[in-house]
Amino acid sequence: MKLPLIDRYILKSYLTVLVSFFFILMFIFIIQTVWVFIDEFAGKGLDVSVLLRFLLYYSPKLVPLVLPLTILLASIMTFGNFAERYEFAAMKSAGISLMRAMRSLIVVNSIACLTTFYVANTVIPLAEFKTYNLRKNLSKMRPALAITEGMFNDIGESNIKVERKYGENDKLLEGVIIHEKSPNQINNVVIKAARGELKSDELQEGLQLVLYDGYRYEEIVQKNKRKKNDPHSRIAFKQYSMNIDLRSFNSVDLDETSYTNTFKMQNFEELSQSIDSLTKNYVSEIEGFANTLYLRTGIKSVDRLKNSYTNYSYKGKKAYLDLYTTRQQRRILDGARINIETQINNLKNQKRVFFIREKVINLHRLWRDDKFVNAYAALLLFFVGAPLGAIIRKGGFGLPIVVALTIFLTYHFAGTLFKNSAEDGSLHPFWGAWLISIVLTVVGLVATIRASKDKSVFDAERLKLNLKVPLNLILKRLKR
Repeated sequence: MKLPLIDRYILKSYLTVLVSFFFILMFIFIIQTVWVFIDEFAGKGLDVSVLLRFLLYYSPKLVPLVLPLTILLASIMTFGNFAERYEFAAMKSAGISLMRAMRSLIVVNSIACLTTFYVANTVIPLAEFKTYNLRKNLSKMRPALAITEGMFNDIGESNIKVERKYGENDKLLEGVIIHEKSPNQINNVVIKAARGELKSDELQEGLQLVLYDGYRYEEIVQKNKRKKNDPHSRIAFKQYSMNIDLRSFNSVDLDETSYTNTFKMQNFEELSQSIDSLTKNYVSEIEGFANTLYLRTGIKSVDRLKNSYTNYSYKGKKAYLDLYTTRQQRRILDGARINIETQINNLKNQKRVFFIREKVINLHRLWRDDKFVNAYAALLLFFVGAPLGAIIRKGGFGLPIVVALTIFLTYHFAGTLFKNSAEDGSLHPFWGAWLISIVLTVVGLVATIRASKDKSVFDAERLKLNLKVPLNLILKRLKR
Protein backbone atom coordinates (compact mmCIF):
# COMPACT_ATOMS: atom_id res chain seq x y z
CA MET A 1 0.00 0.00 0.00
CA LYS A 2 1.49 3.33 -1.08
CA LEU A 3 1.36 6.23 1.37
CA PRO A 4 -0.37 9.44 0.29
CA LEU A 5 1.93 12.18 -0.94
CA ILE A 6 1.25 14.41 2.08
CA ASP A 7 2.20 11.63 4.52
CA ARG A 8 5.41 10.92 2.60
CA TYR A 9 6.31 14.61 2.70
CA ILE A 10 5.63 14.89 6.45
CA LEU A 11 7.55 11.67 7.16
CA LYS A 12 10.53 12.80 5.11
CA SER A 13 10.64 16.20 6.83
CA TYR A 14 10.33 14.65 10.29
CA LEU A 15 12.71 11.70 9.87
CA THR A 16 15.44 13.88 8.33
CA VAL A 17 15.54 16.03 11.46
CA LEU A 18 15.03 13.06 13.80
CA VAL A 19 17.86 10.89 12.45
CA SER A 20 20.36 13.73 12.14
CA PHE A 21 19.68 15.06 15.64
CA PHE A 22 19.75 11.54 17.13
CA PHE A 23 23.27 10.82 15.89
CA ILE A 24 24.49 14.32 16.82
CA LEU A 25 23.13 14.03 20.37
CA MET A 26 24.41 10.46 20.75
CA PHE A 27 27.86 11.63 19.75
CA ILE A 28 27.71 14.53 22.25
CA PHE A 29 26.59 12.26 25.10
CA ILE A 30 29.25 9.65 24.26
CA ILE A 31 31.92 12.38 24.38
CA GLN A 32 30.48 13.46 27.72
CA THR A 33 30.71 9.84 28.92
CA VAL A 34 34.38 9.70 27.92
CA TRP A 35 34.94 12.92 29.87
CA VAL A 36 33.23 11.50 32.99
CA PHE A 37 35.30 8.29 32.98
CA ILE A 38 38.54 9.80 31.64
CA ASP A 39 40.25 9.47 35.04
CA GLU A 40 39.68 5.72 35.06
CA PHE A 41 41.18 5.08 31.62
CA ALA A 42 43.63 7.85 30.72
CA GLY A 43 47.31 7.01 31.21
CA LYS A 44 46.65 3.44 32.39
CA GLY A 45 48.19 1.70 29.39
CA LEU A 46 44.85 0.30 28.21
CA ASP A 47 44.21 -0.67 24.61
CA VAL A 48 41.90 1.45 22.46
CA SER A 49 39.77 -1.68 21.97
CA VAL A 50 39.02 -1.73 25.72
CA LEU A 51 37.82 1.89 25.63
CA LEU A 52 35.71 1.21 22.52
CA ARG A 53 34.21 -1.85 24.19
CA PHE A 54 33.31 0.21 27.25
CA LEU A 55 31.62 2.86 25.07
CA LEU A 56 29.76 0.13 23.17
CA TYR A 57 28.44 -1.29 26.43
CA TYR A 58 27.56 2.16 27.80
CA SER A 59 25.81 3.52 24.68
CA PRO A 60 22.47 1.65 25.10
CA LYS A 61 21.97 3.41 28.45
CA LEU A 62 21.94 6.74 26.57
CA VAL A 63 19.05 5.76 24.25
CA PRO A 64 16.20 6.41 26.79
CA LEU A 65 17.69 9.86 27.38
CA VAL A 66 18.62 10.84 23.80
CA LEU A 67 15.62 9.47 21.88
CA PRO A 68 12.85 11.42 23.75
CA LEU A 69 14.88 14.63 23.48
CA THR A 70 15.40 13.99 19.76
CA ILE A 71 11.69 13.35 19.21
CA LEU A 72 10.79 16.56 21.06
CA LEU A 73 13.26 18.60 18.99
CA ALA A 74 12.23 17.00 15.69
CA SER A 75 8.48 17.46 16.31
CA ILE A 76 8.79 21.12 17.34
CA MET A 77 11.10 21.97 14.44
CA THR A 78 9.09 20.05 11.82
CA PHE A 79 5.69 21.51 12.70
CA GLY A 80 7.26 24.89 13.40
CA ASN A 81 8.64 24.88 9.83
CA PHE A 82 5.22 23.87 8.46
CA ALA A 83 3.52 26.75 10.31
CA GLU A 84 6.22 29.32 9.48
CA ARG A 85 6.14 28.50 5.74
CA TYR A 86 2.30 28.47 5.79
CA GLU A 87 2.33 24.81 4.75
CA PHE A 88 0.21 23.98 7.75
CA ALA A 89 -2.34 26.62 6.74
CA ALA A 90 -2.42 25.08 3.25
CA MET A 91 -3.05 21.66 4.79
CA LYS A 92 -5.97 23.04 6.81
CA SER A 93 -7.45 24.72 3.75
CA ALA A 94 -7.30 21.33 2.02
CA GLY A 95 -9.20 19.75 4.92
CA ILE A 96 -6.17 18.18 6.63
CA SER A 97 -6.41 18.74 10.38
CA LEU A 98 -3.53 18.66 12.87
CA MET A 99 -4.37 15.11 13.98
CA ARG A 100 -4.53 13.97 10.35
CA ALA A 101 -1.10 15.50 9.72
CA MET A 102 0.25 13.75 12.82
CA ARG A 103 -1.23 10.35 11.91
CA SER A 104 1.79 8.86 10.12
CA LEU A 105 4.16 10.27 12.74
CA ILE A 106 2.09 8.71 15.54
CA VAL A 107 2.81 5.31 13.98
CA VAL A 108 6.53 6.10 13.73
CA ASN A 109 6.73 7.29 17.33
CA SER A 110 4.72 4.29 18.55
CA ILE A 111 7.42 2.10 16.99
CA ALA A 112 10.03 4.28 18.74
CA CYS A 113 8.10 3.79 22.00
CA LEU A 114 8.20 -0.02 21.66
CA THR A 115 11.85 0.10 20.63
CA THR A 116 12.71 2.15 23.72
CA PHE A 117 10.96 -0.36 25.96
CA TYR A 118 12.84 -3.24 24.33
CA VAL A 119 16.15 -1.42 24.82
CA ALA A 120 15.31 -0.57 28.45
CA ASN A 121 14.06 -4.05 29.30
CA THR A 122 16.53 -6.24 27.37
CA VAL A 123 19.53 -4.38 26.00
CA ILE A 124 20.29 -2.05 28.94
CA PRO A 125 20.38 -4.84 31.61
CA LEU A 126 22.83 -6.76 29.41
CA ALA A 127 24.87 -3.59 28.78
CA GLU A 128 24.91 -2.82 32.51
CA PHE A 129 26.05 -6.38 33.19
CA LYS A 130 28.91 -6.06 30.68
CA THR A 131 29.92 -2.54 31.80
CA TYR A 132 29.92 -3.40 35.49
CA ASN A 133 32.02 -6.53 35.00
CA LEU A 134 34.45 -4.77 32.66
CA ARG A 135 35.09 -1.98 35.18
CA LYS A 136 35.52 -4.49 38.03
CA ASN A 137 37.97 -6.54 35.98
CA LEU A 138 39.91 -3.43 34.99
CA SER A 139 40.23 -2.43 38.62
CA LYS A 140 41.65 -5.88 39.37
CA MET A 141 44.09 -5.78 36.48
CA ARG A 142 45.39 -2.26 37.13
CA PRO A 143 46.23 -1.46 40.79
CA ALA A 144 46.13 2.28 40.06
CA LEU A 145 42.48 1.81 39.08
CA ALA A 146 41.83 -0.23 42.22
CA ILE A 147 43.04 2.51 44.58
CA THR A 148 40.20 4.94 45.17
CA GLU A 149 40.81 8.11 47.12
CA GLY A 150 39.34 8.37 50.61
CA MET A 151 38.49 4.70 51.16
CA PHE A 152 40.24 1.40 51.93
CA ASN A 153 41.14 -0.78 48.92
CA ASP A 154 42.16 -4.45 48.92
CA ILE A 155 45.39 -4.93 46.93
CA GLY A 156 47.30 -8.15 47.33
CA GLU A 157 47.69 -8.93 51.03
CA SER A 158 47.23 -5.32 52.13
CA ASN A 159 44.38 -2.90 52.71
CA ILE A 160 45.40 0.56 51.47
CA LYS A 161 43.80 3.97 51.90
CA VAL A 162 45.12 7.22 50.37
CA GLU A 163 43.87 10.78 50.73
CA ARG A 164 45.02 11.91 47.27
CA LYS A 165 46.53 10.50 44.05
CA TYR A 166 48.43 12.74 41.69
CA GLY A 167 51.32 12.87 39.23
CA GLU A 168 51.87 10.82 36.08
CA ASN A 169 49.53 7.80 35.96
CA ASP A 170 48.48 8.61 39.57
CA LYS A 171 51.66 6.97 40.88
CA LEU A 172 52.24 9.56 43.62
CA LEU A 173 50.21 9.15 46.79
CA GLU A 174 49.51 11.41 49.74
CA GLY A 175 48.26 10.47 53.22
CA VAL A 176 48.81 6.68 53.04
CA ILE A 177 47.40 4.24 55.62
CA ILE A 178 48.09 0.49 55.20
CA HIS A 179 46.66 -2.41 57.20
CA GLU A 180 48.64 -5.59 56.58
CA LYS A 181 46.59 -8.77 56.57
CA SER A 182 47.62 -11.68 58.79
CA PRO A 183 46.68 -15.38 58.50
CA ASN A 184 44.39 -15.12 61.56
CA GLN A 185 42.59 -12.09 60.02
CA ILE A 186 43.66 -9.89 62.96
CA ASN A 187 45.10 -6.48 62.12
CA ASN A 188 48.41 -6.35 63.98
CA VAL A 189 50.41 -4.10 61.63
CA VAL A 190 49.46 -0.54 60.65
CA ILE A 191 51.68 1.69 58.50
CA LYS A 192 51.10 5.43 58.12
CA ALA A 193 53.09 7.66 55.77
CA ALA A 194 52.85 11.25 54.59
CA ARG A 195 53.73 10.35 50.99
CA GLY A 196 54.10 7.29 48.78
CA GLU A 197 55.02 6.22 45.27
CA LEU A 198 53.93 3.24 43.15
CA LYS A 199 56.71 1.57 41.15
CA SER A 200 55.98 -1.37 38.87
CA ASP A 201 59.06 -1.45 36.60
CA GLU A 202 61.46 -3.24 38.95
CA LEU A 203 59.24 -6.25 39.66
CA GLN A 204 57.76 -8.46 36.95
CA GLU A 205 55.03 -10.05 39.04
CA GLY A 206 54.47 -7.36 41.61
CA LEU A 207 54.28 -3.74 42.58
CA GLN A 208 56.75 -1.85 44.76
CA LEU A 209 55.29 0.75 47.07
CA VAL A 210 57.83 3.20 48.48
CA LEU A 211 56.66 5.20 51.50
CA TYR A 212 58.22 8.37 52.89
CA ASP A 213 58.09 10.05 56.32
CA GLY A 214 55.96 7.69 58.30
CA TYR A 215 55.56 5.21 61.16
CA ARG A 216 55.08 1.45 61.39
CA TYR A 217 52.96 0.21 64.30
CA GLU A 218 52.94 -3.50 65.22
CA GLU A 219 51.10 -5.20 68.03
CA ILE A 220 53.16 -8.11 69.35
CA VAL A 221 50.91 -11.07 70.13
CA GLN A 222 52.17 -13.11 73.07
CA LYS A 223 51.59 -16.80 73.43
CA ASN A 224 51.16 -16.44 77.19
CA LYS A 225 47.96 -14.43 77.69
CA ARG A 226 48.55 -13.34 81.28
CA LYS A 227 48.45 -9.64 80.49
CA LYS A 228 45.30 -7.94 79.32
CA ASN A 229 47.05 -5.74 76.72
CA ASP A 230 49.73 -6.95 74.31
CA PRO A 231 52.87 -4.82 73.91
CA HIS A 232 53.40 -2.97 70.64
CA SER A 233 56.28 -1.41 68.74
CA ARG A 234 56.48 1.93 66.93
CA ILE A 235 59.16 2.55 64.30
CA ALA A 236 59.68 5.85 62.48
CA PHE A 237 61.11 5.82 58.97
CA LYS A 238 62.20 8.26 56.28
CA GLN A 239 61.80 5.68 53.50
CA TYR A 240 60.14 2.28 53.62
CA SER A 241 59.67 -0.11 50.68
CA MET A 242 57.17 -2.94 50.48
CA ASN A 243 56.41 -5.36 47.65
CA ILE A 244 52.85 -6.31 46.69
CA ASP A 245 52.20 -9.59 44.87
CA LEU A 246 50.18 -8.85 41.70
CA ARG A 247 50.07 -12.25 40.04
CA SER A 248 46.32 -12.39 40.62
CA PHE A 249 45.99 -8.91 39.05
CA ASN A 250 47.99 -9.75 35.95
CA SER A 251 46.00 -12.91 35.19
CA VAL A 252 42.63 -11.14 34.99
CA ASP A 253 40.28 -12.11 32.18
CA LEU A 254 38.43 -9.01 30.94
CA ASP A 255 35.62 -11.22 29.64
CA GLU A 256 34.91 -12.67 33.08
CA THR A 257 31.31 -12.10 34.19
CA SER A 258 31.13 -13.09 37.85
CA TYR A 259 29.31 -9.96 39.09
CA THR A 260 25.55 -10.37 38.71
CA ASN A 261 24.11 -8.75 41.82
CA THR A 262 22.84 -5.28 40.85
CA PHE A 263 19.19 -4.44 40.19
CA LYS A 264 20.16 -2.51 37.04
CA MET A 265 21.05 -5.84 35.41
CA GLN A 266 17.50 -7.19 35.73
CA ASN A 267 14.61 -7.05 33.29
CA PHE A 268 10.96 -6.44 34.20
CA GLU A 269 10.17 -10.02 35.27
CA GLU A 270 13.36 -10.38 37.31
CA LEU A 271 12.72 -7.05 39.03
CA SER A 272 9.16 -8.10 39.90
CA GLN A 273 10.47 -11.31 41.46
CA SER A 274 13.15 -9.41 43.37
CA ILE A 275 10.58 -6.92 44.68
CA ASP A 276 8.30 -9.73 45.90
CA SER A 277 11.20 -11.48 47.60
CA LEU A 278 12.58 -8.30 49.20
CA THR A 279 9.12 -7.22 50.38
CA LYS A 280 8.42 -10.60 52.02
CA ASN A 281 11.80 -10.55 53.77
CA TYR A 282 11.22 -6.95 54.85
CA VAL A 283 7.79 -7.73 56.35
CA SER A 284 9.19 -10.85 58.03
CA GLU A 285 12.05 -8.81 59.50
CA ILE A 286 9.63 -6.21 60.87
CA GLU A 287 7.44 -8.88 62.47
CA GLY A 288 10.49 -10.59 63.99
CA PHE A 289 11.80 -7.34 65.43
CA ALA A 290 8.35 -6.45 66.83
CA ASN A 291 8.11 -9.82 68.60
CA THR A 292 11.65 -9.52 69.96
CA LEU A 293 11.00 -5.98 71.20
CA TYR A 294 7.78 -7.13 72.89
CA LEU A 295 9.65 -9.84 74.76
CA ARG A 296 12.46 -7.44 75.79
CA THR A 297 10.03 -4.95 77.33
CA GLY A 298 8.96 -7.50 79.95
CA ILE A 299 5.25 -6.92 79.32
CA LYS A 300 4.74 -10.65 78.81
CA SER A 301 6.19 -11.35 82.28
CA VAL A 302 3.87 -8.74 83.81
CA ASP A 303 0.87 -10.34 82.10
CA ARG A 304 1.93 -13.75 83.37
CA LEU A 305 2.32 -12.37 86.90
CA LYS A 306 -1.09 -10.70 86.74
CA ASN A 307 -2.76 -13.94 85.61
CA SER A 308 -1.15 -15.91 88.45
CA TYR A 309 -2.90 -13.74 91.06
CA THR A 310 -6.67 -13.56 90.96
CA ASN A 311 -6.90 -10.38 93.03
CA TYR A 312 -3.91 -8.65 91.43
CA SER A 313 -4.35 -4.97 90.57
CA TYR A 314 -1.77 -2.35 89.65
CA LYS A 315 -2.21 0.76 91.80
CA GLY A 316 0.49 2.92 90.26
CA LYS A 317 4.24 3.38 90.46
CA LYS A 318 4.26 4.92 93.97
CA ALA A 319 2.29 2.11 95.56
CA TYR A 320 4.57 -0.44 93.91
CA LEU A 321 7.82 1.27 94.99
CA ASP A 322 6.62 1.77 98.59
CA LEU A 323 6.97 -2.00 99.05
CA TYR A 324 10.79 -1.68 98.79
CA THR A 325 13.54 0.15 100.60
CA THR A 326 15.08 3.34 99.23
CA ARG A 327 18.15 1.48 98.00
CA GLN A 328 16.01 -1.12 96.25
CA GLN A 329 13.84 1.59 94.72
CA ARG A 330 16.93 3.29 93.29
CA ARG A 331 18.11 -0.02 91.84
CA ILE A 332 14.67 -0.69 90.29
CA LEU A 333 14.48 2.79 88.73
CA ASP A 334 18.06 2.58 87.40
CA GLY A 335 17.29 -0.79 85.85
CA ALA A 336 14.12 0.58 84.23
CA ARG A 337 16.00 3.62 82.89
CA ILE A 338 18.80 1.46 81.43
CA ASN A 339 16.21 -0.85 79.87
CA ILE A 340 14.37 2.09 78.26
CA GLU A 341 17.60 3.63 76.95
CA THR A 342 18.63 0.26 75.50
CA GLN A 343 15.27 -0.14 73.77
CA ILE A 344 15.46 3.42 72.36
CA ASN A 345 18.95 2.74 70.94
CA ASN A 346 17.72 -0.55 69.47
CA LEU A 347 14.81 1.27 67.86
CA LYS A 348 17.11 3.92 66.37
CA ASN A 349 19.52 1.34 64.99
CA GLN A 350 16.74 -0.81 63.60
CA LYS A 351 15.11 2.27 62.07
CA ARG A 352 18.27 2.86 60.02
CA VAL A 353 18.30 -0.79 58.95
CA PHE A 354 14.64 -0.65 57.91
CA PHE A 355 15.28 2.61 56.04
CA ILE A 356 18.00 0.91 53.96
CA ARG A 357 15.76 -2.12 53.31
CA GLU A 358 12.90 0.12 52.18
CA LYS A 359 15.22 2.20 50.00
CA VAL A 360 16.47 -0.92 48.20
CA ILE A 361 12.87 -2.00 47.52
CA ASN A 362 11.99 1.51 46.28
CA LEU A 363 15.00 1.51 43.94
CA HIS A 364 13.85 -1.79 42.43
CA ARG A 365 10.32 -0.40 41.95
CA LEU A 366 11.58 2.84 40.39
CA TRP A 367 13.90 0.98 38.04
CA ARG A 368 11.03 -1.31 36.97
CA ASP A 369 8.63 1.59 36.34
CA ASP A 370 11.36 3.54 34.55
CA LYS A 371 11.28 1.00 31.71
CA PHE A 372 7.68 2.03 30.96
CA VAL A 373 8.22 5.73 31.72
CA ASN A 374 11.13 5.98 29.27
CA ALA A 375 9.13 4.18 26.60
CA TYR A 376 6.07 6.37 27.17
CA ALA A 377 8.26 9.51 27.01
CA ALA A 378 9.08 8.78 23.36
CA LEU A 379 5.37 9.10 22.49
CA LEU A 380 4.48 11.72 25.10
CA LEU A 381 7.05 14.30 24.03
CA PHE A 382 5.87 14.02 20.41
CA PHE A 383 2.32 15.01 21.48
CA VAL A 384 3.84 17.93 23.39
CA GLY A 385 6.26 19.03 20.66
CA ALA A 386 4.07 18.77 17.55
CA PRO A 387 1.25 21.10 18.72
CA LEU A 388 3.75 23.50 20.29
CA GLY A 389 5.60 23.72 16.98
CA ALA A 390 2.32 24.55 15.22
CA ILE A 391 1.51 27.19 17.85
CA ILE A 392 4.86 29.02 18.03
CA ARG A 393 5.10 28.99 14.20
CA LYS A 394 8.88 29.10 14.19
CA GLY A 395 11.25 26.63 12.55
CA GLY A 396 15.01 26.41 12.30
CA PHE A 397 17.50 26.26 15.15
CA GLY A 398 16.42 29.27 17.21
CA LEU A 399 13.25 29.33 19.28
CA PRO A 400 12.33 25.64 18.73
CA ILE A 401 15.61 24.47 20.31
CA VAL A 402 15.15 26.84 23.27
CA VAL A 403 11.58 25.63 23.84
CA ALA A 404 12.55 21.97 23.43
CA LEU A 405 15.49 22.19 25.85
CA THR A 406 13.40 24.08 28.41
CA ILE A 407 10.65 21.43 28.33
CA PHE A 408 13.06 18.51 28.36
CA LEU A 409 15.25 19.86 31.18
CA THR A 410 12.14 20.59 33.25
CA TYR A 411 10.86 17.08 32.54
CA HIS A 412 14.22 15.46 33.32
CA PHE A 413 15.10 17.37 36.50
CA ALA A 414 11.56 17.24 37.91
CA GLY A 415 11.53 13.50 37.26
CA THR A 416 14.90 13.13 39.02
CA LEU A 417 13.61 15.17 41.99
CA PHE A 418 10.50 13.00 42.34
CA LYS A 419 12.57 9.81 42.06
CA ASN A 420 14.95 10.99 44.78
CA SER A 421 11.93 11.69 46.99
CA ALA A 422 10.58 8.21 46.26
CA GLU A 423 13.89 6.55 47.16
CA ASP A 424 13.71 7.60 50.82
CA GLY A 425 9.97 6.94 51.08
CA SER A 426 8.84 10.59 51.03
CA LEU A 427 6.83 9.78 47.88
CA HIS A 428 5.33 6.50 46.70
CA PRO A 429 7.54 4.89 44.01
CA PHE A 430 4.68 4.88 41.51
CA TRP A 431 4.22 8.66 41.81
CA GLY A 432 7.96 9.19 41.87
CA ALA A 433 8.25 7.50 38.48
CA TRP A 434 5.01 8.67 36.81
CA LEU A 435 4.02 12.06 38.29
CA ILE A 436 5.90 14.30 35.86
CA SER A 437 4.73 12.17 32.91
CA ILE A 438 1.10 12.55 34.04
CA VAL A 439 1.53 16.34 34.34
CA LEU A 440 3.13 16.51 30.90
CA THR A 441 0.34 14.37 29.46
CA VAL A 442 -2.19 17.02 30.54
CA VAL A 443 0.02 19.72 28.98
CA GLY A 444 0.20 17.72 25.73
CA LEU A 445 -3.58 17.29 25.60
CA VAL A 446 -4.20 20.99 26.21
CA ALA A 447 -1.60 21.98 23.60
CA THR A 448 -3.07 19.57 21.03
CA ILE A 449 -6.63 20.82 21.56
CA ARG A 450 -5.63 24.49 21.37
CA ALA A 451 -3.40 23.94 18.32
CA SER A 452 -6.29 22.13 16.55
CA LYS A 453 -8.46 25.23 17.17
CA ASP A 454 -5.73 27.67 16.06
CA LYS A 455 -5.40 29.11 19.55
CA SER A 456 -2.25 30.01 21.48
CA VAL A 457 -1.25 28.06 24.57
CA PHE A 458 -1.58 31.11 26.81
CA ASP A 459 -4.28 33.70 26.02
CA ALA A 460 -3.23 36.81 27.96
CA GLU A 461 -6.22 38.91 26.85
CA ARG A 462 -8.75 36.31 27.96
CA LEU A 463 -6.97 35.91 31.30
CA LYS A 464 -7.02 39.69 31.81
CA LEU A 465 -10.75 39.78 31.04
CA ASN A 466 -11.48 36.90 33.43
CA LEU A 467 -9.63 38.70 36.20
CA LYS A 468 -11.05 42.15 35.42
CA VAL A 469 -14.73 41.20 35.83
CA PRO A 470 -14.52 39.82 39.41
CA LEU A 471 -12.15 42.64 40.43
CA ASN A 472 -14.65 45.26 39.25
CA LEU A 473 -17.44 43.58 41.21
CA ILE A 474 -15.29 43.54 44.36
CA LEU A 475 -14.40 47.23 43.96
CA LYS A 476 -18.07 48.18 43.52
CA ARG A 477 -19.05 46.39 46.71
CA LEU A 478 -16.19 48.02 48.63
CA LYS A 479 -17.31 51.48 47.47
CA ARG A 480 -20.80 50.83 48.85
